[in-house]
Amino acid sequence: MGHTQRVELSFEFFPPKTPQGEVKLHATQQQLAALAPAYVSVTYGAGGSTQEGTFRTVAAMARHGHQVASHFSCIGASPPSVRQQLQALLDQGISRLVALRGDLPSGYGSHGAFAHAVDLVRFVRAEFGQAFHVSVAAYPEVHPQASSAQADLQAFADKVKAGADGAITQYFFNTDAYFRMVDDAFALGVEVPIVPGIMPITSSTQLLRFSDACGAEIPRWIRRRLMDFGDDTASIQAFGLDVVTDLCDQLCTAGVPGLHFYTMNQSAPVLAIGQRLGWLATP
Repeated sequence: MGHTQRVELSFEFFPPKTPQGEVKLHATQQQLAALAPAYVSVTYGAGGSTQEGTFRTVAAMARHGHQVASHFSCIGASPPSVRQQLQALLDQGISRLVALRGDLPSGYGSHGAFAHAVDLVRFVRAEFGQAFHVSVAAYPEVHPQASSAQADLQAFADKVKAGADGAITQYFFNTDAYFRMVDDAFALGVEVPIVPGIMPITSSTQLLRFSDACGAEIPRWIRRRLMDFGDDTASIQAFGLDVVTDLCDQLCTAGVPGLHFYTMNQSAPVLAIGQRLGWLATP
């Protein structure tokens, strides 16, 4: 594939659980620096495990001079603790947030002060004005817990009206779903950039498990091909690279505001896509 118009890139990482993981993440980040991302973001650990790992990882990246966004979820939090955590981030020079509701702990009854991400966005603006750049999540294929597609779209529009600067979508492989959501959101008054989330395909079992959990559809033709490859990893990766590179090419050609890669703390898949699209100097 030739040269595709380069858009603003961002990379998402998760906090490592072990010292080896920290070393590996640092290496991954160094390698991905070749693509000159506008910023990188750090999620909460699997299943929304402690924020401490997230904040620690974010602080370490900021110290290395990277533009970093911290994921920030609010479920079950109290306003004083949220205020304190946000102030601590600002004190470390971190002024980008990805504002999320977060996963409900099992057996969780009342929602406290922050039942939804919109409450967190309102709080950030009320307490800190424009000190933070705030991104929110968007779901081209509808949030798995939404009561209806329209309710999900309205909830997204409400988050933007509460003061979000932009949005990052759940990953998708079906561009129509994304373009339709952007149009529908625009009709509701949403004018902030809606950046597509991109998930490289490197393992079929992982992708199938993730997608069932988060409400991202794997088109039947992709699912069938992945199943046919069985455990032939090389074929899965080659096919995945073709599919996701083509997806990025289509999105960039259509003029999306950026691409946000869910890296899974791996550099090779994203670098391979970047190289194919002509975003890397060829070695």
